Amino acid sequence: MGKSGGNFFQNLCARLFASSDPAAIKKRKLKSIAKTLSKGRYKFYRAGSGDVLPALPKFLYEIYKAIAPAQHLFRSMPNDALVKHMVIGFFLTERQKKLEELLTEESIMTKAKTIPIEKLAPQAKEALDQYCADFDGERIGAIEALYKQFLALRDFCVYDYYFLLKKFDSSLRENDFSSGPHFEKINADYIVEDLKDFISVAWVFPVDADWTILVQMFKDMRNTEPISAGTLKKISARLNAVRESRTLEMMLQLIAQDPDYEPQTVAPKAAIAEQYIDTFKSETLGILRKLEAAEKGSKVSDLVQKIYGTKSAIYLKHYTERLSDSLDKKNLHGLAYCVPLNYLKGFLIDYVKKDIREYCDLVLIRGKWTATALSATMSNAYNDLLGASDTITEFDARLAEDGTIGIKLKTLLPRAHHDVEARNIINRLVSDANDAAKEYIMESTRNLVAVGKTIKLLIEDEGKKNPAMLTNWQEIERFSDRPPKDIGIEIYKKIYLFATLIQTCMSASVT
Repeated sequence: MGKSGGNFFQNLCARLFASSDPAAIKKRKLKSIAKTLSKGRYKFYRAGSGDVLPALPKFLYEIYKAIAPAQHLFRSMPNDALVKHMVIGFFLTERQKKLEELLTEESIMTKAKTIPIEKLAPQAKEALDQYCADFDGERIGAIEALYKQFLALRDFCVYDYYFLLKKFDSSLRENDFSSGPHFEKINADYIVEDLKDFISVAWVFPVDADWTILVQMFKDMRNTEPISAGTLKKISARLNAVRESRTLEMMLQLIAQDPDYEPQTVAPKAAIAEQYIDTFKSETLGILRKLEAAEKGSKVSDLVQKIYGTKSAIYLKHYTERLSDSLDKKNLHGLAYCVPLNYLKGFLIDYVKKDIREYCDLVLIRGKWTATALSATMSNAYNDLLGASDTITEFDARLAEDGTIGIKLKTLLPRAHHDVEARNIINRLVSDANDAAKEYIMESTRNLVAVGKTIKLLIEDEGKKNPAMLTNWQEIERFSDRPPKDIGIEIYKKIYLFATLIQTCMSASVT
């Protein structure tokens, strides 16, 4: 019998009488994998010694070098909300861009100063309907596809190539491609997790994608081209070839001594268009609801008009009647002081930081007081008012969905209908927020009244032949565009109107 016939029967016997022991089966599988890998195109790994060869870092280095500019850009874009807005903004029609400008809070608030809310609301809602109508199925699909492509590219680019490559060349410097690297073989155990991480981003990289649209988005929205479509196409081809060869998978199987090992990958999820539309609708309608709520109450409305020059004065974003309504619907404690706190915030911004600041700077800094005690009350109250605006802003932010209070409410509200403990916690959080809001209102109102009383005395003092409070009224008048007395009278009237407004709002509030 010839040599070939002998080999045939030897192989046949080996297969027929091969051990069924799991350890033996595993050993045969690993041996087969090692044989296949050794005959493959990519010489990344030597099974006998367990070494990863320089060919692998050379392959990764070429990718690292190509994506370095994009890596820097992606790392400077950590805000997912801005990324989503950029992708959606790229697909907006010209009509949508114009409508979006009309539906900003600033634009709506500006119009509300001259257009009654009963006319403005229908106009804004019609514009909102037109804006949303342009998001047809095709446009939404394009948005989701581009965002998914963006995420895949971002994850691929921000992978830490340098950390992995430095294990092969300790002299390698990050983002320095002026000289070629000198890679050496290393033991595979040092890079097992690095390889798994690379596969997790590389194998979900869309190798058959058209990159021209994404590159164009960067040009239009960021005025930059961090990486060309041609370069991405070349990277895609190289990745695809390595992936189809299963070289990295076989390496990991041999390193882990697990012939059945398969890497786990999760494709980026893309579902931003519908959420964006819903959020845009909600925010726009929320602005309109705030404006409509400000119309309630003839006395309050009249006072607001006299103080702010508009019937709509909206300054708070989270401690609002909208949130209070959502609590009321679940029979929970509501937010008791939305209206007065909102008006206080507006008064602090519009008058304390402008007109009152101007007057106080004039009399407190340039005025020569007959006694320090006379200015102390006004000075202390004024300084407290300057800090109150920021304090209220911080308080309001805590009720945002990602704020310290808001995140708890968001977590507990879904359980409120069946969980007594959740209801108790929510009610306690709301009660504490109401207590804080009330304290801000009462303290700031007291300070405003204190400032107003001193201004009233100063108005009277300025008209005296022998002033008892300030001795240099003529000098102060030279530093003012208008007579200080006229400014003081206007401010005093505003403070009086505001105090009346707060008193009216607080009498209608129920904790």
